[in-house]
This record gives sequence, C-alpha cells and structure tokens, in this order.
Amino acid sequence: MKIKRLLKWSLGAILLVLLGWLFVAYWMSTNDCNQNAANPNNPMKAIVNCEYGVENLQLREIEKPTPADNEVLVRVRAASINPADGHLIRGVWLMRPMLGMRKPKNTRFGTDFAGIVEAVGKNVADFKAGDEVFGAAKGAVADYIRVKADRGIVSKPSNITFEQAGSVAIAGLTALQGLRDKGHIQTGQKVLINGASGGVGTFAVQIAKAFSAEVTAVCSTRNIELVQSLGADHVIDYTKEDFTKGDQHYDMIYDLVGNHSFSERRQILTPNGICVLAGMGGAGLHPESWRRLIANFSAAFRSNFTPQKFVTYIAKLTKDDLDVLRDLMEAGKVSPVIDRTYKLDQTQAAVRYLEEGHAHGKVVIVME
Repeated sequence: MKIKRLLKWSLGAILLVLLGWLFVAYWMSTNDCNQNAANPNNPMKAIVNCEYGVENLQLREIEKPTPADNEVLVRVRAASINPADGHLIRGVWLMRPMLGMRKPKNTRFGTDFAGIVEAVGKNVADFKAGDEVFGAAKGAVADYIRVKADRGIVSKPSNITFEQAGSVAIAGLTALQGLRDKGHIQTGQKVLINGASGGVGTFAVQIAKAFSAEVTAVCSTRNIELVQSLGADHVIDYTKEDFTKGDQHYDMIYDLVGNHSFSERRQILTPNGICVLAGMGGAGLHPESWRRLIANFSAAFRSNFTPQKFVTYIAKLTKDDLDVLRDLMEAGKVSPVIDRTYKLDQTQAAVRYLEEGHAHGKVVIVME
C-alpha cells in the first residue's frame, strides 16, 4: 500500500510540476516584434507573424540584415509558400513547446527564395555580389534574407526564372529525397505518384522520369494535361477511377495524399514494393488531416511485419541536394510549375489559396 501511495503522490507531483511549467512557459512566451516596432535605420519590407494565425501575417518595415562572416545577403526576387508554412504560423499545439507556447519565437515567414546576391561575408568565397541564386532559409518572404553560404544556397540556372527558382527548395528536396533515398528508385521501375499535380507532386513526376522510371500519375480531370506535359507515362483520373482497384502493380507508390488504406495500397504493390508516405492531402488542416497522419504512422509500423514496406520521412536541407536539383533544371529535366503569383502585400491571400487544396504546382510571392 505504501508503494502505491508513493507512486500516486509521485505521479501527482510530476503532473503538478508539468502543469506549472506549461503555465509559466505560456505566459512568458514572447518574441522580438515589440523590439522591432521602432523605426529601423535601414528599412526593408518583410512579412512577419507576431501572433499565431494566418490573419496575423503582417507586412512591416524592419531592419535590413547584415551578413555575418559565413553568410550571404540576398535581395529576394521571389519566394514560395509551402504547406509547412501554414502549420508553423498556426502553431499546432503539439509543436508549441518548440515554436513558442503563446507567441511564435520565430516571427519571420517563409523558407524558399530566389534572388541576387547583394553582399557576402569575409569568409565566403563561393559567391559574389550580382550572382543569381536560390535556396532556403527562414524569413524568405522579405526584401532581403541572410543565408549561410555552406548550407542553403546555390547558383540559379540561367534557363529558369526567379519565380520558378523561388519555388524549388522545399518541394524539390521533398520529392528528390523521398524517391531516391527512401524509395530507392531504379531505372525501369513502375512508380505511381498519388497527388501528382501539387507542389511536391509536379517535382516528383519529373524527378522520377529523370531516373528513367515508368510513371503513373494520379490527379483530377483538370490536371491531366499538366501531368502529361511533365512526362507521366500514364495518368489516372481519381474522379473516375480508384487506382487501388486496377490490375497494375507498382514497385513504388509515392503517396502525397494518404486517402487509401494500408491493405488497399499493399494489394497494388509488387511483393517487395515500397510505399513512401510523403503527405496527407494538400496544405492546411482539414477534417481528415489528423486521421491520415495517424494512418501514415500506423502503416509504417504495420509494414514491419510484411515484405512490402511503408516509410515516412522528413526532408533535409542540404547543399548537395540543392545542387542536384539545379543540375536537373539546367539539363531541362525538371521545370518548376507555377500556379499563381502574388505580391508581397497579398501574402495572406496566397496562403489561403494554397490551403484551399486546389493549387497545381507552386504558389509564389513576387517582390517588386
């Protein structure tokens, strides 16, 4: 009885301390918005979110950054919106211990960018003022951005526009690493891409073709011509046909939607096939989002007991893989697809459009 009582009181004390910590962390959570509210000496325009919520995205004038010794200062020409951006600015509660309990710690918005180098730190040898570049770094939706020279930036191919280059990093890396590193794509394999017309999907179709795979793209009726133009060998219109009911078997399913069961996807995989779980059906949080997210983790766990594998992953920002994407674009094997462009002061509208779930390709913010 003493042990039970001790355990009971110990658990109660731990819970009380945890609740106390959460309470204190919540009310002490703050950011640099008030600090940056004063008139900047060297102003630039940027989108910031001082509070959680898409409606709290604001266009403000803040201090123009100065590059550190190992950094590059880029004048941004274009930046794109990703599904993850919406999750971050909403502050999903499970992520708030990292993002900021009451207010977001990082108030700058966006990640993908393309632009022109304006200045470099004294230890930077690979870039110079005037170079056209693209990559990824926090706070990309702004006039200027600082980027570490050895990580998130590479030269822009001359055969693509700034708008296209500004849409590449996150979506392109997600597609490349999912197909190559998790799916182990090989020449001649049959690959099905579910969600082929979205931001990641349009890259995935082209990258899979660059690896000489036979690609079947799943999309809606209005996007059939688009995915065919990207090189898809076969197209399935999901409004008319369920791809899990066909006779074809695939070496890999690259699934950006997650709208079919574990068993339904297994039955169209080859005996040793793999399903790469890369999304849950577009941007934003919808009624089915959490169910699909949980189903993805469940499928990955259940596949430990089957010859067919289901894998989840998080894309990583690496300079080497940005180089791969650059080379693919330079060779004409990948051409980023732009759905719509918006001005800087229309960023809220851009996020809301993306989260409607009907975008084909990428949504891009263009700087004046």
